[in-house]
Amino acid sequence: MILLDCTVLSNFAAVHRPAFIAQAFFEDISTTDAVFDELKTGVRLRRIPECDWSWLKKIQLTLSEQHQLQQLRRQLGGGEASCLAVASQRNWKIATDDRDARQWAVRLRIPYTGTLGVLTALVKQNRITLTEGNEWLRWMMQAGYHSPVTELDDLVHSRR
Repeated sequence: MILLDCTVLSNFAAVHRPAFIAQAFFEDISTTDAVFDELKTGVRLRRIPECDWSWLKKIQLTLSEQHQLQQLRRQLGGGEASCLAVASQRNWKIATDDRDARQWAVRLRIPYTGTLGVLTALVKQNRITLTEGNEWLRWMMQAGYHSPVTELDDLVHSRR
């Protein structure tokens, strides 16, 4: 299972292609109520376009995960903290672009990916073309995504 946080979801919402996220993974994907709350806030503040998220399953946190969430909340946002708490307890993966969340993922030994990983997977699996992937990346960057690369070419052609 892969848990998606708001950073990845909002990037795909920005290009009006959120359902493509599900096509990038062979594993099931889901998110938490805290991430949905962040999405709703983004829509209300007009930072994120309204999208259909009905395909995305919500995970309920256990008591143990809620306890870990409270500890992580001291240093992370609610969405990131909830995804990390669940992934840590259930040995799942996360998809986030948040630098602090990725550092915590390393500390907690949680495998992670992000927007670039999703876009690259979509291209490698022939779900979208490289041209489309690069176009979506440009649109995401115009909407505020701080990508470390401006094109997917090197990522798509790497052997990893």
